[in-house]
Amino acid sequence: MSSLRSKLTLRYTAVMLTSMVLFAGAIFFARRAGVMREAAQQAIAHGDLAVAILRATQRAGAEQIIVSDSLVGSVLNKDVARLLVEIPGYLIVFDDESGRRLYTSRAVNDLYFLPGSLAQRDLAQRDIERFENSLAQVEGSSRAVRVQLRVGDLILVERRSSDPIFGRRRVIAGVNLKEYDSSAREVLGSVLLIFPIVVVLSAGGAWMIAGRAIAPIDRITTEVEDITDGRSLHRRLAVESSGDELARLTTTLNAMIGRLESSFGALRRFTADASHELKTPLAVMRADVERAMQAQSHSTEQLVALEEALEQTTRMADLVDSLLTLARADEGRFDLHREPVAMEPLVREVMETAIILGEDAGLQVAMPTVEPLVVMGDRTRLRQLFLNLVTNAIKYTPRGGKVELNLSRHDAQVHFSVKDSGIGIAAADLPFIFERFWRADQVRSRSSGRSGFGLGLAISQWIAQAHGGQLLVQSRLNRGTTFTVVLPVAEGVSATESADEELPTVRSVS
Repeated sequence: MSSLRSKLTLRYTAVMLTSMVLFAGAIFFARRAGVMREAAQQAIAHGDLAVAILRATQRAGAEQIIVSDSLVGSVLNKDVARLLVEIPGYLIVFDDESGRRLYTSRAVNDLYFLPGSLAQRDLAQRDIERFENSLAQVEGSSRAVRVQLRVGDLILVERRSSDPIFGRRRVIAGVNLKEYDSSAREVLGSVLLIFPIVVVLSAGGAWMIAGRAIAPIDRITTEVEDITDGRSLHRRLAVESSGDELARLTTTLNAMIGRLESSFGALRRFTADASHELKTPLAVMRADVERAMQAQSHSTEQLVALEEALEQTTRMADLVDSLLTLARADEGRFDLHREPVAMEPLVREVMETAIILGEDAGLQVAMPTVEPLVVMGDRTRLRQLFLNLVTNAIKYTPRGGKVELNLSRHDAQVHFSVKDSGIGIAAADLPFIFERFWRADQVRSRSSGRSGFGLGLAISQWIAQAHGGQLLVQSRLNRGTTFTVVLPVAEGVSATESADEELPTVRSVS
């Protein structure tokens, strides 16, 4: 497989050669057109000279036309013809009145010579026909006419001389392009001569330029290979200050490596935290089961041990269920059953659960604001979201505190907020509260009986975002916390209709 450097060299050389061919062709055809103009001007000069000679002899009173032979007819005076012979090229003098040719140059006479060979005679006859046709075309025309013959391409022009006393004369003059076309052939020959040199120089220059151009790419590739071994993700590529495409590529790769580093770090933390969370209940279950299996243990101790084992089993089942929920959400395989959901009965149901939990914790639970609103969503997942927030508020609010729930509308959005007067969250910890297995004060939460897995808020945020909303938080340390779920309002659906549809579900839950 060819390298990028080889491909660039070949393409650059091909472009260079194509440009050279086009340039040479343009020069060749431009020069050829110039040759035709030059030849036409030369033919005009010859014709004008013949016209001048005829005029001069007319003014001198010399007899121009004589009849030397009754069969031949009228011809030019020999003295006049002797002057015209000095004009090179092809020259014909016509008498306009009779239409007869008064003079033809030697070059024209040679065209009418018929060789003895039959094949050559046919070719000569064709040349004569072309020449006669061109004479008819140039008659009365101010433009030059080109005719292709065996002797070469001829350029013919017509010039006129008229005198009221001595009559009118028509002169056709022509030149052979062979006499002027050597420069165009020289250009073509020069191009063919320097063509190999240009090819070699272009290929060599392209090879060096391509090598310098892809050298930074080779360096980036080597550095990326060194970084992606999994143990050097903290390293970054050196970014050039040029601001070109390679600099932008390096910046993009650094951003990608940073995301990989974060992902690997999160994976390591996830593995460590999940192992720690599963290790503790497993150890407790093992000890309880071993104690229950001892023959000398009393039945009461066995029941306590088995009850603790059941509690830890339930705890592990909750952890596994939470992990599966987040894993399916990450893969996009968790489908929500969207339907119109009346928020008021759902929130009142959550309120009843919050009152029961608050009584056990010695807290005051209130819901001063509740409006009849409807959203499009999954009722089960929304209930899980609201219960997560309520459970957290009650868990981290000291006895004698207060938890307040509110449901209201702001423009085209539904706001469900849970406000507590609990221990709050430090400002430095707020950016991390939605990370998995993260807890602000793990030592205090474990010792105070508020231990959890650190997955509830991550699941809650995913549910809110899956419904096209968001989960906001405001908190001050030792001043309390407020979580607000923002969801889009379902337009065109009344809260009464939605509540009627959900009535069997509400009764079955209660």
